Amino acid sequence: MAITVFLLIAALILARFSWNLPFTDNAERALYDYRSYILAEQVEQDDRVLMIVYDDQTLINLRKRSPLDRGLLARALRNIDGMGAKAIGIDILFDQPQDEDGELIDALRSMNTPVSIAYAETATNSLDIQYQQQQFLDEFMAQLEGSNAYPASVRLAESSGVTRVWPTIEEGLPPLLGRSMVESNADDAHLAMPGYEGAIRYRKPALVDRPVFTTLQIDLFANDELLAIPEVRAPLEEQVNGAYVLLGGDIIDYDRALTPLSGFDDDAVAGGARDVRPPGIEIHAHTIAQMLDGARLPHPSPLFLWFFAGVVVLAAGLTALLEVKSWKFIPLLVAQLALFIGLPFFLHARGVDTYLFPSIGPALGWVLAFSAVVSAARAAGAVQRKFAQGALGKYLPQSIAEEIIEKPELLALGGAKREIYVIFSDLEGFTKMSHAIEPEMVAKLLNRYLEMLSAVVLDHGGILDKFVGDAVVAFWGAPIARPDDADRAAQAGYAMWQAGETFRQEVAAMDPDLPKIGKTRVGMHFGEAVVGNFGGENRIQYTALGDSMNTAARLESANKALKTSVMASQEIASRTSLDWWRPMGSVVLSGRSSPVALFEPAPDFPREDREALAEALEMVVMPDSKAAGLAMLEEISARHPDDEGLRALIERSHNLNEAGAHVLAGK
Repeated sequence: MAITVFLLIAALILARFSWNLPFTDNAERALYDYRSYILAEQVEQDDRVLMIVYDDQTLINLRKRSPLDRGLLARALRNIDGMGAKAIGIDILFDQPQDEDGELIDALRSMNTPVSIAYAETATNSLDIQYQQQQFLDEFMAQLEGSNAYPASVRLAESSGVTRVWPTIEEGLPPLLGRSMVESNADDAHLAMPGYEGAIRYRKPALVDRPVFTTLQIDLFANDELLAIPEVRAPLEEQVNGAYVLLGGDIIDYDRALTPLSGFDDDAVAGGARDVRPPGIEIHAHTIAQMLDGARLPHPSPLFLWFFAGVVVLAAGLTALLEVKSWKFIPLLVAQLALFIGLPFFLHARGVDTYLFPSIGPALGWVLAFSAVVSAARAAGAVQRKFAQGALGKYLPQSIAEEIIEKPELLALGGAKREIYVIFSDLEGFTKMSHAIEPEMVAKLLNRYLEMLSAVVLDHGGILDKFVGDAVVAFWGAPIARPDDADRAAQAGYAMWQAGETFRQEVAAMDPDLPKIGKTRVGMHFGEAVVGNFGGENRIQYTALGDSMNTAARLESANKALKTSVMASQEIASRTSLDWWRPMGSVVLSGRSSPVALFEPAPDFPREDREALAEALEMVVMPDSKAAGLAMLEEISARHPDDEGLRALIERSHNLNEAGAHVLAGK
């Protein structure tokens, strides 16, 4: 149980914190990226955001790669300023001096359009900026105080190299570039989603050749001569007017980042025109569009995540305890695992932020919890099964006990008519002896005797019906019938007599002063009986009722008059395959009117004598041959002078009724 509790707690933790565990975190991120890609909205080109970029062709034209030419930027800003942009964002860090700095500062200070300028600090962007660079950047920004240009953070939040969420809001750091731009526009400032740190909502283009955001070369806006041409300026001005304009680089191996969509971009992965790593400026464009759409993705609360993890473990435990057939269990298993893995997809499609929402963890947690409960149930079941087998094994043979445990309906309350083989045994003289010795010794001897006879019954596959004092009642053929039940019962009856003889020797050796114990007498019969569980709500007993039980008891009692120890009816003897029966005539038992043909197990009795005995008994029932039959019986008995049963047979053969049977006197 301690191991089970530990595993269930482990399953709960796995289902709740799989995003934070080293062996599941990568799988969770990969599955999040996959659902982000397949569930990403496909949109037409979004004209609300315009990207004006330095691209590789721009750098070739300028014959200058890094830092990006600020004179070009200054000229572009002056021209864009008069085109009606809602706000301008510059995703370029001015962290080292250039000859054109004065020109750029003058352009920025003269801007009528609000401008958000990239800013970073070593505390939060240590990989992007060094101390000396930040010093220059701070000095650069100080020269813009009082103007319409403001610092804006360009820090991105990466996890395993992928930008999936908005960066955390750090005290003292200016707002994110996109948020700064939206806040700077009076009409849209209320859309800036203050305090939001959830997932970035990425979108896919509806057409491969028309990306989500329009991208134009900065060269177009820095060429005064070109812009003087109305046919050139008009379409550019149309795209800038009313848009949020982002300026930055779209250069190979410069300021690029992976997104959840990167690994699944078929065109890019196949070596198409677009890089799998979009430029950082594009990520800022996605955040601006997300704010403008008011797509503040709700994230499930920690309490809900704990509840979900608990449901996973509970469902696994209940499923493990269900007694469901294997073919019915598979759909149930598949449905639950599909639910736990599919729920994040469903929530994601409904606009819920599923970053950090476990998906792989619940499935693995379910498997762990299910395995733990199944193992515990099997262990408990094994203990209960062992106990049940042990308990049933005191009354039933092991094979039958196991089958009843598998099919408890075999012991349903009620009875059914069955043909059974019955044995009734009794210990001669035990009652008399019990009055002559101490009760403790009586209990000790009785328990030993019953233990020996019970073992014989169970070893031969019989059912212990009951103990009546020193009498043992057993039967074969119910609740499960087997082809060899007749042989088992007959062999058990003979073995019970042998066990009784062994018991007599043990008692004699234990204390010579104890009263002598008589022999064990056994009666065996085959017939119909009502077998089942009888009783009430508080106590039931599995037993057999009917005339066959009475006949077996009377056969046991008849042994005294017959001078025998084990006596069987023809009904049982004829159904065995044993070649040891010797006929012992027919008798009318006490309380019965019909004669019963008797047979005694006599494995040591010669075959020729058994055959002669059968012939003699056929003769004595006929008046014409009775004398010859009696003479033959005498001859057989003479060959076995110590056989009291034969002498008693001869005596009663002199006194037969018209049916050829001897009538036994009642008790």
